[in-house]
Amino acid sequence: MTTNPPPQQSVATAQRLNDAMTRLRARLRTESGQHATGLTLTQLGVLASVVREGPVTAARLAALERVSAQSIAQSLAVLKAAGLVRSEPDAQDGRKKLMSADPSATELVEKLLAGRASFLARAIDQLVAPDERKDVEKAIELLERLATTELNDGGI
Repeated sequence: MTTNPPPQQSVATAQRLNDAMTRLRARLRTESGQHATGLTLTQLGVLASVVREGPVTAARLAALERVSAQSIAQSLAVLKAAGLVRSEPDAQDGRKKLMSADPSATELVEKLLAGRASFLARAIDQLVAPDERKDVEKAIELLERLATTELNDGGI
């Protein structure tokens, strides 16, 4: 089954959305102090997943982050070397390793998330008129749907 390419307007909208998200992510990294950690966005994403999901296997992390096992292994190596995560044998299956976060990792993730949320709250308060707040809520809903969609046309 062949699929038709998306209309040019959809492509332009997709590019604008991608550009805006890229700029916003960069701004959030700056505002939260992420640059000072010395960790990449990918490493911090993996760390946040370990904090949220742990103890967790590397395979589960790869699925959550939608990256390869090799990418997860590289990120985990950096995080282990920094003392932010540790691995222990799975009590139910000794062949597997479970990744857990050090308490300092939990504190770091919470600090970064709080910094991002604080910046966004201040920006919304200063830039978004009260009658536009529903538009922001609708945009969030749409972004959440985009983030979780499974396209059945094979994607790119």
